[in-house]
Amino acid sequence: MAIYVLVQGGNMSTETWNKLSGQKISTEDGHMGASYWKETVKALKSAGHRVFAPTLSDEFTSNLTDHIQQICAVIEDNDLQDIILVGHSYGGFIITGVADLMPERIRLLVYLDSGLPDPGQSLIDVLNKVYSPEEYAAALPDPNPPYVEKLQYHPKRIEEIKKIYILCTKSEFIRVTLFAKEKIDATKGEWTYFELPSSHVPMADLPEAFYKLLLSIAEL
Repeated sequence: MAIYVLVQGGNMSTETWNKLSGQKISTEDGHMGASYWKETVKALKSAGHRVFAPTLSDEFTSNLTDHIQQICAVIEDNDLQDIILVGHSYGGFIITGVADLMPERIRLLVYLDSGLPDPGQSLIDVLNKVYSPEEYAAALPDPNPPYVEKLQYHPKRIEEIKKIYILCTKSEFIRVTLFAKEKIDATKGEWTYFELPSSHVPMADLPEAFYKLLLSIAEL
């Protein structure tokens, strides 16, 4: 049995989810929270694994540090060890911060179509590496606090943790993820790398292949 902690990215709209998945889901606030992991959680649990997928606190009133502490609290409150920690999109920043604080509890770090932050970088800093200011300003005209907070961590603290990157080849953020792949390639074999022929949200438009890949990762 493996233990998965699934960390969401930004608060996806139901419109985006429905467009990719072909479903017709509605919520009170028009956003998915961590509910887009629902079928992933079901698939992993059906295979006998423990799975946690908390909804992050409101990104208008919370910051990156709050989200890191929230995931740490889930791990501590449930006394989780030997964790497969999966971060989707912005969630890659969160799992890096969590691993820095409790590396002894993490077995695998899985970055799902996310940016790879250097110490002292925010999500906006990473976007600024691959998009013009005009381009990312159009996408994020008024970025929420988690996206502007710079992540402080010590690479040495997480270097012994096995790291996996899953790149989605039809991602809307392919420039970000290809930039991440350049960083991975430069490490000369320190990462395990996979690709999925999906959008940025593989659990929506390529779910079965995504579940299969996550389950196979438990064997690494």
